[in-house]
Amino acid sequence: MAWVNTSPLVKTYTLEEFWALPDPPDHSKLELIAGVLYRSPPPEYRHDNVVARLIRLITAALIRLGDKGRLFAPRAAIWTSNRTYLEPDLFYITQETEARLEPERRTTADLVIEVISQGSSIYDRNTKAETYAALGVKELWLVDETEQTVELRTLQGARYDEGRVFEKEDAIESSVITGLTIEVKKIFED
Repeated sequence: MAWVNTSPLVKTYTLEEFWALPDPPDHSKLELIAGVLYRSPPPEYRHDNVVARLIRLITAALIRLGDKGRLFAPRAAIWTSNRTYLEPDLFYITQETEARLEPERRTTADLVIEVISQGSSIYDRNTKAETYAALGVKELWLVDETEQTVELRTLQGARYDEGRVFEKEDAIESSVITGLTIEVKKIFED
């Protein structure tokens, strides 16, 4: 897990320097927030299955709803400057938001979904969540693969609210994708 270090001696990177870094041999994920490099462990089998189920469930709902927004899968990125680059597990952008973005550059999203693994929990719930709020991401889902819960946080001003935790027997409803409701148990079971 990557730890936050506030020392002024921490090396910072530009986006160009970040892109020039070699891939970690263990396939860890590298991200850049305000020039500081963060490294999280590579996803495991259970994580990948949760992401795959979410893609299937959300895509089916978007088709059913006739929604014209875009759902982006792993390796797609949000970057805002030459010092911040994030790769959420999934993110969704409405047509309206996409029309306001610079061509070829996604600087925000309407919904971000992070699947929380034991090795990335603190980073995803705190550092990364605060960064998404600063980027104006309207809704954040923190999907906990161990507890089999989903925490939904909604942007209130420049910060997220306390969030609401949905258990396996609950259904989560998005406020940014009108009509999107997913039974939490379907995220964790085939």
